[in-house]
Amino acid sequence: MTEVPVPYRVTRTRRETADTVSLVLAPAGPAVLRPFEPGQFAMVYAFGVGEIPVSVSRIDGRELGHTIRAVGAVSAALTAVEPGTQVGLRGPFGAGWDLEQAVGQDLLLVAGGIGLAPLRPVVQAVRADPRAYGRLNLLVGARTPADLIYAHRLRAWTTSPGPPHCQVTVDRPLPGWRGHVGVVTTLLNGARFDPRNTTAFVCGPEVMIRATARDLLHRGLPPQRIRVSLERNMRCATGHCGHCQLGSVLLCRDGPVIGWDRAASLLSVREL
Repeated sequence: MTEVPVPYRVTRTRRETADTVSLVLAPAGPAVLRPFEPGQFAMVYAFGVGEIPVSVSRIDGRELGHTIRAVGAVSAALTAVEPGTQVGLRGPFGAGWDLEQAVGQDLLLVAGGIGLAPLRPVVQAVRADPRAYGRLNLLVGARTPADLIYAHRLRAWTTSPGPPHCQVTVDRPLPGWRGHVGVVTTLLNGARFDPRNTTAFVCGPEVMIRATARDLLHRGLPPQRIRVSLERNMRCATGHCGHCQLGSVLLCRDGPVIGWDRAASLLSVREL
């Protein structure tokens, strides 16, 4: 990783929802960040505005993808950039999903809202080497159909023989929606996986992560094979600000992906 932002150029953009945009970035010069692993994040710098941590959502050779929701000054600036704009990247930071530990197992990916972004590189990796893994289930939930990111990909994944075996649900349907309605955990009944040989990757709002982990434990998955991303707690990536500290864990250093065997107690302490 580097402490000085490396210039990357925005090669293309795609608006996902009213407030969310995907950026594809390529090196703007000879300097290139070392390879990212699915689940890791970069500090993305909007020149003249500031930087924020964003998990990588696409890994394709020298190109990287980041899907960003406009929730503050920096993220708003990044979602407004045009192709050709330069941004700064630092990284990679943090612990990823650790796909190597899941080789030979069924994979269960559960995403809430923009939580699908850090899981997309897992889908890419499995599709590139499907024989290394068992079944790949992808369960996606959002508040409304208009809040679904990668809608074009989801349509392809839900109609393809796979992988992944993809199911999508929304909390509140809009006119014309013919899909499933309900929270994302209601899709677990339609997912085919062997709890004795499955690793689950979960990313989304904290309440959704808790509910999913609780349901998976009830179905027989051991907590260490339920890996969750707590990236929403991060800010500086270096452990100096303390914003991401949960107990003795600094998520930007020790996470953002950690096993539920650690995450459950850390989140419980924060509630006290």
